[in-house]
Amino acid sequence: MSDQSLRIAIVEDSVLLREGLVRLIEEASFVVAGAFADGDEFMRALPKLELDLAIMDVRMPPGFTDEGLKLAIALRQERPRFPVLILSQFVEKVYAQELLADGQGFVGYLLKDRLVDIDTFYDSIQRIVSGGTVLDPEVVSGLLKGGQNPLQSLTPRERDVLGAMAEGLTNAAIALRFDIGAGTVEKHISTIFSKLGLFDDQQEHRRVLAVLAWLRGSQSPQGSQHRTN
Repeated sequence: MSDQSLRIAIVEDSVLLREGLVRLIEEASFVVAGAFADGDEFMRALPKLELDLAIMDVRMPPGFTDEGLKLAIALRQERPRFPVLILSQFVEKVYAQELLADGQGFVGYLLKDRLVDIDTFYDSIQRIVSGGTVLDPEVVSGLLKGGQNPLQSLTPRERDVLGAMAEGLTNAAIALRFDIGAGTVEKHISTIFSKLGLFDDQQEHRRVLAVLAWLRGSQSPQGSQHRTN
């Protein structure tokens, strides 16, 4: 399947944002398989949809709390490893942690105001459908505050590398960001895996498990930061 033939569903209650997402997806030459105002409408249509990715808001009718999160988890329970991109106005690490809990990847969490950058949006979609995890840099920044166990054994540079992994960056991109060699990045990642007890014989994706361990270790009373548009 070519990049341009990716079939994407949108689940967003705001008419303006929903139509904006449709236009953004079409401008990237993707296919809009359907646009829905709430989770119930989406789930009713799902059996007849051919999808490669679902994009959904965190807060949707009827309660405007965590309906999108619950929908994403239910979808991935029904279709394991199904690619999901969550959008939010808020930095809430519990959402990212819930989505990563199965250790399978194919998930993303972006702030809505990042959607103005079509290249970033396009790249995020590519990473997610390829099995990666993509967290918004501001989500990463919020998660890093107050980090403790099991990350206390990591050096500052190792924490930087792990944070970049959480954003979905490849080894080459991490090397470019921190102006270090590819071999150095590989050594840092190997050390991170070792310190977090993630070994080659584990079935789950070790990068995803490392990010999940980082999310868990970043919890603190002041660790949840909010952002409003």
